[in-house]
Formats: sequence, structure tokens, C-alpha cells
Amino acid sequence: MSIKEFIQEHLTDNTDKLLLNASRYPGIDVPYAVSQITARRQIKDKLPSWYANDDIVFPSRLSAEQCSSETTACYKQRLITGDCVCDLTGGLGIDSCYFARKAKKVIYIERFPEYCAAAQSNFRVLGINNIQILNADARELAETLTADTFYIDPARRADGNKRVFALADCEPDVIQLKPILLEHAQRLIVKISPMADIDETLRLLPETTEVHVLSVKNECKELLFILENRPHIPQRQVTIHAVNYKTDGDCQLFTFTPDEEKAAELHTTTTIQKYLYEPHAALLKSGAFKLTATRFGMQKLHRHSHLYTSNDTCPDFPGRQFIVHDVFEFSGKLLKQLHKTIPQANITTRNFNLSVADLRKRSGIREGGDVYLMATTTGNEKHILIMCRKASF
Repeated sequence: MSIKEFIQEHLTDNTDKLLLNASRYPGIDVPYAVSQITARRQIKDKLPSWYANDDIVFPSRLSAEQCSSETTACYKQRLITGDCVCDLTGGLGIDSCYFARKAKKVIYIERFPEYCAAAQSNFRVLGINNIQILNADARELAETLTADTFYIDPARRADGNKRVFALADCEPDVIQLKPILLEHAQRLIVKISPMADIDETLRLLPETTEVHVLSVKNECKELLFILENRPHIPQRQVTIHAVNYKTDGDCQLFTFTPDEEKAAELHTTTTIQKYLYEPHAALLKSGAFKLTATRFGMQKLHRHSHLYTSNDTCPDFPGRQFIVHDVFEFSGKLLKQLHKTIPQANITTRNFNLSVADLRKRSGIREGGDVYLMATTTGNEKHILIMCRKASF
């Protein structure tokens, strides 16, 4: 039995048992096979075409955990310009693969030799022949590299494998590298943690012209900052794109500038109307809270309750849409009795003093079903529970 056959045969097996029983499989490098099985499980949903290819190899479990999804890599492909793209932090190589579909030449740089070896094998398996692989540290090559677009995804793990979110804590140091890179390219794309603060990052990267907040199935995945080699524009005029790919693959897009958000008027309400609207994760991260209400002609429930209401349907709203069935003024007494009226529901909190776990424990409401219970606060500081169901306009 070949190692490839072994991996496929045991793809759903308990990996701990495989390791314990390694002696049963002479001629098979079981620890290596287990690392491949684990990596394949991690990429099954986000890299379905790679998962379906038995010849793809993974240099480590971490490479599979940290890599872009096919959806986000495809989106980033749109952002590159010019004939030559340089991926300064190559990793598993999924981004380089998608860049190679658009650019004439891609330079893949990676400091770990095992990653380079895996990338070389995978690019060959995928029939990609316009990627140059360099086993090097991008920091050491920065002065000598030239490209139309640089792409960098700095590592967000510190000593002890702890996650970090601040740009200054990531490696390589983008703040230190960007002046050099922008001398050798017109565009630099920086991928950072979705947990990072957008305003603070804009302060650190004043060369930014665009920010792309990217979510998939309502989960914020990436922040992409586009830096360009041209006179700086004011931070307030940077274009921000909030993008969400729904389960069916449709893309929801909301584009604005910080100036537009600042100029928008805040309209809050104490009355819950026929429909309730909840922005998708990328829009919430982007911070266009007032502008969302203005553009769609809605009322915001509270300055800090990022829910919106209207008597009108809005099929193009970038987020979830609900039909309101009932509204309850919150009290401890109500909560104890609510399970009799609503025995099962999906509970969400927005600007509320109790967590979902607390509400579920105190109310006895089971999880699931088609009813949604939104716990939130209105413009007159009243705590309420909104019973609703998803709308299909």
C-alpha cells in the first residue's frame, strides 16, 4: 500500500489510534500520514478542490490551518495589478496559485524549505508553470525585489505559538518594510487579522487607499489594506469595501468612506417595525453604522445596538433579514416564563447586559428551530426581546 492510499483509506479514522497502532503498518510513515490526514480535514471546506486532489501535500498542520480559503484567494486575485506579483510570505501557496491565474509571473517567497518543497510539488500537480519559488526570508530580499504588486501576510503568532493581532507584533514587520517595498512596486497588499482595529491600522499605514473587509458565510476572515506608491490621501477618504460571501456563493458588497459615515445622521427609534435587519459580519467590522440606516432608509435601534428596523422590505440589504412577530419588554419575571411561549429559539444579543448563555440558562429556551430571539436595547434605553423569523424576499 502506498502512503497516498493509506491516507485515503484512513481519512476519517481516529488519528490517535493510528499513531498508537503504527507498528501494524510496516513500510508506512504513520506520523507523516497522520499529519496529512489532519491537514486534509482542516482544508476540506475552505479548499475543496485541493481536498479532492489526492496528490496535494501539506508541509504542516499549521499551514492548512492558516492558509486562505479558495473564496478569499479568488477575491484577492481581483486586487492585484500588473504582470508580476510577488507573494512575500508564500506559506501553503494558495494565494500564489490564484495570482498565477491572472498575472504573467508570480514570485513565491518562503523561508521554510519544507514549505517550498511542498509548493513546488503542488504547483506541478496543479499544472501551474508561471510561479518562481525562492527559499528565502523576504526581509533579506526586499531591497532587490521588483514587482507590480507585492502581497504580504505577516505571521500572527508570537513565542509559544500565542496569537497576536496588532500589526506591530506580526512578522515580518510591515511598518518597517513598506517604504522599501513601495519603492519597488506600485501596489502593496497587506493581509492582517480580522481582530485588528481598522482606524489604528490606517494610522500606521498612511499609504492606504483601500480597505477590504472580507467575510465568508457571515464570519469575518480577513482585513486587506491596499497601499499605493502615490501621494497619501486623508484617512477619512480611504475607500472601505465590506464584502460577505453567502452560503450560496452570492457576494454582498457595501462600499463607503469614513467621511461619509461621519457625515451621516443618526436616527434611532423606540418602535420596532415590521422588519428587522442585521448587518453581516464584514459590515459590522467596517464601522458603517449610521450610513447603513441612511442608505436603506431604516431606523437604528440604538447608537450601540447594530440592528435596524423598517416597515419596508429590502431584498438587497447586506445581512440577515427578519420578519418581526412579537416584542417583549425585558424583565426577570418574563424570562422565567418565556419558554412556555417560545420553547426553542436561536438567541442573539446586541448591546444587551446578559450573554446568550445567561439568557438560555435563565429562560430554559432550547437552542435551534426557526424562531430567532434578539435581545437588545432601544433608543430610550429599554431592554427588549424581539421574536422574529428569517424573511425570504
